[in-house]
Amino acid sequence: MRPLSKRERLQAALRGEALDRPPVALWRHFPVEDQDPEAFADAVIAFQQRFDFDFVKVTPASSFCVRDWGAEDRWEGDTEGTRRYVRHPVQRPEDWPRLPILDPERGALGEHLRAVERIRAALPEVPIVVTVFSPLAQAKNLAGPEALLLHMRRYPEALAAGLRLITESTRRFVRAALARGVDGIFYAVQHASYLLLSAAEYQAFGRPYDLAILETAAEGWLNVLHLHGEAVMFDRFTDYPVAVWNWHDRETPPSLEEGLQAVPGAVLGGLSRVRTLVLGTPQDVQAEAQEAIARTGGRRFILGTGCVVPIHAPEANLRAARRAVDAA
Repeated sequence: MRPLSKRERLQAALRGEALDRPPVALWRHFPVEDQDPEAFADAVIAFQQRFDFDFVKVTPASSFCVRDWGAEDRWEGDTEGTRRYVRHPVQRPEDWPRLPILDPERGALGEHLRAVERIRAALPEVPIVVTVFSPLAQAKNLAGPEALLLHMRRYPEALAAGLRLITESTRRFVRAALARGVDGIFYAVQHASYLLLSAAEYQAFGRPYDLAILETAAEGWLNVLHLHGEAVMFDRFTDYPVAVWNWHDRETPPSLEEGLQAVPGAVLGGLSRVRTLVLGTPQDVQAEAQEAIARTGGRRFILGTGCVVPIHAPEANLRAARRAVDAA
């Protein structure tokens, strides 16, 4: 078989067709650089040029989408590259319906879109997905995790009003990103875990807003759903209108092959972020990748991790992940 382009390879993988090799993609945060749109874009571009993955997942600080509402965060050296929130602008239930709908062309959102433009221009042939946090995930960062749960259970109408406003702001951002030529969104869901919410709570405060955003993103062909954390409600998401399902498959059920049987699209995973990519050797990475490819048959499968690669993962291990698919 002739070598496929990245787009051809991914599209064939989504259809379950034979491939020249399985697709592979890893992504990470770029702390400090992610506070400046040009520096951030250049870091993402350099990462892709160094490792040649099949798509680029743009991974900004999570605060990019809530800063314009007044959230503040600080870099304190976390090994995942994330920042700690130090100001939550939603202090009381009545603050939720007062959130303004944001203009994606202005403020922190506008800066991020300029970074996306720079990445798109530098990598014209590489599929790109932009990170979009679910309204519940954004609400957590606006109020703090404890206050969010309190408001959900004691002031549900106020929270619902805020979620509607967050959803509309997010839909406007998604439209603006798609207009800049990205291929889809990486839709990050952080509360679909039985350790955090009941299924009924997610049905009420998560699903309707998720589906509204994914409807807006339908123009993209590479929309990825990310279910974050452990004990995820996977079976409640198999009907989401996305192309790819991603979760911490090496840390929590379902297994890759179980997930593959449950969804109509592709699954993304197979590599342990810490045990293998941080603490392992290139040989460990190669072996784990080969196992994942064998378990899925290499069909409707993208090699990757369950979430961001920690920033202290040795580059030799990242290179090994990229080389592993060439040997498949």
